[in-house]
Amino acid sequence: MIFEDIETGQALPALVFPVTASAIVAGALATNDYENVHHDKAAAQATGVPDIFMNILTTNGLVQRFVTDWAGPGVRIRRIAIRLGAPNLAGDVMTLSGEVAEIDPSERTVLVKVSGRNSIGEHVTSNLTIAFT
Repeated sequence: MIFEDIETGQALPALVFPVTASAIVAGALATNDYENVHHDKAAAQATGVPDIFMNILTTNGLVQRFVTDWAGPGVRIRRIAIRLGAPNLAGDVMTLSGEVAEIDPSERTVLVKVSGRNSIGEHVTSNLTIAFT
């Protein structure tokens, strides 16, 4: 992506992510999160959910991947704010969508608003500020 081609209101192409048990467990292990609700179905069910669910660090990584895949390798993430909602349960699908909210030409930064939805509802909302070199 070229900074000069970005416009406020521009939509990012959606990313459809299958929330598999393998992805949940791999994300938890990769982030050193050994909470049993991320790998043990019975433990997750004991908390009132039907299956294991994704941890926040995996969600954070997916949100960052979504934006940087769109923007390209010449950007750096300056700021990220994330809010979780409905859990990403094994067997579901999360669709990430995003929109350019603000552009600062003097700083060469872009604020991108991201939403990730699954069959239950909104899993994540996020604001990312990225800087172009």
